[in-house]
Order: sequence, then structure tokens, then C-alpha cells
Amino acid sequence: MDTNQTEAYVRFNEVQKSYDGEELVIKNLNLDIDRGEFLTMLGPSGSGKTTCLMMLAGFEPATHGEIFLGNRPINAVPPHKRGIGMVFQNYALFPHMTVNENLSFPLQVRRMGKSEIASRVKKVLNMVRLGSFGNRRPAQLSGGQQQRVAVARALVFDPKLVLMDEPLGALDKQLREQMQYEIKHIHEDLKVTVVYVTHDQSEALTMSNRICVFNDGVVQQLASPQDLYERPENAFVAQFIGENNTLMGSVTSINGESCQVQVDGGDQVQALKANVEGVGSRTTLSLRPERVEVNPEPGKYPNLFDARIEELIYLGDHLRTRASVCGQDDFIVKIPNATQHTILQEGDMVKFGWSVEDCRALDVFKGV
Repeated sequence: MDTNQTEAYVRFNEVQKSYDGEELVIKNLNLDIDRGEFLTMLGPSGSGKTTCLMMLAGFEPATHGEIFLGNRPINAVPPHKRGIGMVFQNYALFPHMTVNENLSFPLQVRRMGKSEIASRVKKVLNMVRLGSFGNRRPAQLSGGQQQRVAVARALVFDPKLVLMDEPLGALDKQLREQMQYEIKHIHEDLKVTVVYVTHDQSEALTMSNRICVFNDGVVQQLASPQDLYERPENAFVAQFIGENNTLMGSVTSINGESCQVQVDGGDQVQALKANVEGVGSRTTLSLRPERVEVNPEPGKYPNLFDARIEELIYLGDHLRTRASVCGQDDFIVKIPNATQHTILQEGDMVKFGWSVEDCRALDVFKGV
């Protein structure tokens, strides 16, 4: 066993899952999760992320392979003996119990003494800023308050691992963003290991130490939020994480770390050779909207193209610009507020420029 395996707190080793004995929804998963990290499993519906969480929790058996928790194989360990905290989207609070009683229940099951239970309940309620709500029932709480109680209940017995399955999906946008930061801060304070499942990429970017992107039962990339956004390894990840312009084309030449691509509109674009097979191969160019400059200084960028402004949408902190460039009619550029957007009009002809490093030549995009 190598060093990385002995240090991993959670380990999936060659794990497969099939529900019908034929089609694999998880295909040979090898994944190490470090002690104390916040790892998010991210992907579209049906990608396998929730199935992984359910296998780790013990609610679904692995068809093949082994899951380890703290170097102990847990495939045969029932859920209630794994010592894992769980938070679900639907809160799963007992409606007939008060908040205090909901939080006391997991401790009573573990046969803790009354004074210890009272102390722990008070501590976690203060942690989620609900110290004065202990005598209320779930129906007397808002959705955000109920979710806070659900988080507190997952933490009250001091688990070393907490699993969260789309826990903020039922909340409105403002409350969801607020809860993202609260859960992130609780994790930082407690240093508990968190495995979090979501299909919301902005949520994953906000909260995680690392993100594991799933598609079709396979890990597409495992990396920090910054690496995923700045350096996607394939076209699926580039398209799924953040907003992205894509230009389809063929590689015409390769020069070290860069390549030249003739896009389908006919223009020649210089790009970073991130994931291409070779000269003549088809490629998807990936370019973030905020990395494009409108009317740059002459000679600043090797990529400089004529563009026509098709639509301008004012969004407060930036102007969202849809343009025609390189044969693409839905090319998006985000122009920060207080720069040059006041002089732009729909129908204007401008120049778009971008660097080689910000334009990644990837595999052919097959859709999300």
C-alpha cells in the first residue's frame, strides 16, 4: 500500500455500481479524500455523484471494489455503525419533536448522559446561530432555519465525516448563498471531513477544497476550484464549470505548448495545446467570457478578430455582450462595469483580442 493510500481518510478502490447487473452507473472509481478536506462531487443529473455518496453512507452496496474509512474497509458495516453525519435536501427533521429533541435524539441513541447531551446541543445550536430556538418545532422555523438544524444534527455527535446531498437545493437564491458561506465557515472551524454532492457549479466553487467532476459514472477531473476553472482538462469540464465560449475547428500546426487551429468560421486561432491528438485532429477551443478584451491596444494579443455587437445586457457589475466573431453568433464577452461599455452600441463593429494561454484547445465537445 502506497503512502497516499495510507493517508487518505476516505478511499474508493476500484468501485463499481450497477442497479440492473448490466449497465454500470459507477465505473472503476478510484478516489482518495483527505482527512479534514471539503470535497464536492459535482455533475449533471445521472452522472453518479449521489450514488457514490449513498455507497459511502452505506445505503447502497458497491457491486465491485472496496470503500475504506480511516483505512478500515466498510462495505460490510451497516450505516448506523459508520459514525457518519448526513444532511439531506429535505431536512428529515422529526416534526413532532422540538429542535432540542431533534438534536438530542442521535445522542440518546448513543446512550450519552443528560448533561453531555445538553452541553452538545447548546454548542451546536450556537454554532448555527439558533441558540434561542431550541424549544420550537420544525414547522415554526423558516426553510433556512430548518436547514441549519439539519446541519447541527449532523454535527452534534462529533462525526469525523459528514455527507451532504444537495442540502441547499430547496432554498431561495439569497438564502442558499448565505448558507454556502455558513457551512464553509463551520467546516473551517471544526476541520471535519465533508463530502458534498451538488449539480450547482457555483456552489461547488464557493465551498470546496477540491471538486470531483462526474459524468456518465466516470471522474472527468479532480482538482481545486481554481484549477478546474482555469485549467479544465477536457471540453466537458470546461463547459460544465462556469460560462464558456466554444469554437470548433481543426489543428493545423503544433509548436511546443501551443497550437494553431482553423476554426469552422475560417479564422486561424492560436491556442494552448491542452488536450489534442495532433495535427489534423478536431478540437474544441475553450475561452472564458471575461478573458476577452474589446478593442485592445494594437499588438497586445496574437488573437485579434473583427466582431459585431449583437446584444448588450446591463447586469450591474458587468455588461454582458453577445457578438458574432470567428463564425460564431453567440460569442459572449463580459465587460466589467466602469470600463469601456458606455461607448458600445448594438450593431457596432469592434475588435476582440485574447491571449494564447486563455484559449485552451481541448477534445471534441460531445455535450453536457
